[in-house]
Amino acid sequence: MKMFRIALPCALLLLAACNQQGNKSAAAPAAVKPVATVNGVPVSREVFEFFVKGGTGKASADLTPEQRDQALDALVRAELVAQQATKDGIDKKGDVPQQLEFFRLQILEQAAALSYLKDRKATDAETKAEYDSVIAAAPRIEYHAHHILLKSKEEADAVLASLKKGKKFEALATAQSADTGSKSNGGDLGWFSPSSVVKEFSAALAQLKKGQTTEAPVKSEFGWHVIRLDDTRETKPPAFDTLKDRLVQRVEGKKFKDYEDGLVKAAKIEKTL
Repeated sequence: MKMFRIALPCALLLLAACNQQGNKSAAAPAAVKPVATVNGVPVSREVFEFFVKGGTGKASADLTPEQRDQALDALVRAELVAQQATKDGIDKKGDVPQQLEFFRLQILEQAAALSYLKDRKATDAETKAEYDSVIAAAPRIEYHAHHILLKSKEEADAVLASLKKGKKFEALATAQSADTGSKSNGGDLGWFSPSSVVKEFSAALAQLKKGQTTEAPVKSEFGWHVIRLDDTRETKPPAFDTLKDRLVQRVEGKKFKDYEDGLVKAAKIEKTL
């Protein structure tokens, strides 16, 4: 099995990189000797190292001679295919131009974010403030409930009528619920947070007291629900340390969005869609 194989996005980026190299003036001095020349087009050491790092997580110097040869062979083959694709006009056909442009924009945006945030890292105070904000907005309650899912309101109304006559909720759920995940447990959903269910379901639960069943069927994208609230409990917020990495990303993401917003505000943009 070959160690190196170029995936489509990587191939597109290498195609663009190699094309750019091919367009450079022949008189321009090379800072570093290329690792190969393919039909007169140099394959730079930088592209080679980038390719090896992406495929192995190592520098080429850390590979065995055989592995370096495999990597260079894969890159040479990619250059050959890219050259032929360009000759055949494939770089201008179908979605290829859009893919090349999309990946160019994506890479530049990511590089710009890294550059902008280099001296604007999230501070401990900013991260703690973000934690407080997230915890304050998060649901602090979990529900334990049973439900019966029906395909029509008429079926749901019939189930509610049966419950009023003394039929057991669990027996009706087992016999009639369309929810294959809970019907074998008598409609038991276990403990869950409001955010884990559709809004119509969580809104109905919020109106119930422990032991109560919805007086009318609750419609959602899945069908019609008959819901019984069994219990509620307060949840303990996750510790700061368990969320810290994600909080840092959120803070820095907001900083970069502010930077983008500034660019948008200063730019002259005409949308014609």
